Amino acid sequence: MDTKIKNISSLVNYLLARTNPEEMEQSLNELLTASELDEIVNRLQIIKMLKKGIPQRKIAEELGVGIATVTRGSNALKKSREKK
Repeated sequence: MDTKIKNISSLVNYLLARTNPEEMEQSLNELLTASELDEIVNRLQIIKMLKKGIPQRKIAEELGVGIATVTRGSNALKKSREKK
């Protein structure tokens, strides 16, 4: 198994072992810096907005992020859809 995949799998299993939202939040705060957590929250918002069909420029404006960040999210979403 690829080391990167094994490490992601380990992270996923670690997070899935949390039994409630409070434990999950605590684990995320232990694993990530405040800025990393903010970035992940933004990326989640970007994906949700893209799935709703909101234009990339509007997403960038509303979230205060660069268009490149939104495009990266769009490309990731397209890749995940291609794998299905």
